[in-house]
Amino acid sequence: MAFIIKPLVTEKMTKITDKSSVDRTYRVKSKKGEERTKKATPKYGFIVKPEANKIEIQKEVESLYNVKVIDVNTIRYAGKRSARYTKAGLIKGQKNAFKKAIVTLKEGDTIDFYSNIQE
Repeated sequence: MAFIIKPLVTEKMTKITDKSSVDRTYRVKSKKGEERTKKATPKYGFIVKPEANKIEIQKEVESLYNVKVIDVNTIRYAGKRSARYTKAGLIKGQKNAFKKAIVTLKEGDTIDFYSNIQE
């Protein structure tokens, strides 16, 4: 059963992916003044079905993109109310609720969302 609706390719998610994909060096407070390197573990976002759990999301991402998933974080968003003024008067409605999953991959794995686009 397909739990992933679509990948998140927004400016905010791209910024998170780029930030998490860079090896970082940081200093540890100690008498020696050691420096350690934190390895890059890239993160990618997906819109998923609200009934999907973390294990199902992990299995589907691994099978679709042939990568090793370390961690899955999920966020539920409530549907927001909206209103607009038109010639016919005030129209009220509500946007759909959805669930977002942020997937952390093993070091060295990447997902290319644009690989199957042809001109």
